[in-house]
Amino acid sequence: MSPYRSYSITGIILGIVGWSGWIYVVGFTYPTLFPRWLFYFLFVIALCGTSLPIIAFLHWRFPSKPLAEGGVIVREAIWVGIFGSVVMWLQQGRVLTPALFLFLAAGFVLIETLFRLRERSRWNPKGQKNE
Repeated sequence: MSPYRSYSITGIILGIVGWSGWIYVVGFTYPTLFPRWLFYFLFVIALCGTSLPIIAFLHWRFPSKPLAEGGVIVREAIWVGIFGSVVMWLQQGRVLTPALFLFLAAGFVLIETLFRLRERSRWNPKGQKNE
C-alpha cells in the first residue's frame, strides 16, 4: 500500500469542497467584490485538492534523493493551485498570452527547483547537525 494514502484522502476532500464551492459561486452569485475573491480562493483549493493525489503518486512512483517529505508534496500542490489561479485571473483580464503563460510556468518551476536544491544541499543522511 502506498505511504501517500493520506494525501489522496485529503486531496479528495479539498477537491470536493473546492469544486462544489467554485461551481456554486459561478452559478449562483453576482460578481461583486467578495464573490470574486471567493472565486479565486475556491479555485486554488480545488486545484490543490485535485493535484495533491497526482503529485503524491508521482513522488511515490519516481522517488528522489533525498526522499520527498510531506512538505514538498503539499508545496508543489499549492504551486499548482496558485499558478492556475494566476492564469485564470490574467485570462479574465484578457492579458494572458502564450509567452506569458510559458514565462510564468518557467518561473514557478525555477522557484521550486531552487527550493529543492536548497533542501538537497542541507540534507544529511545520518541525521547529524550541520555545523
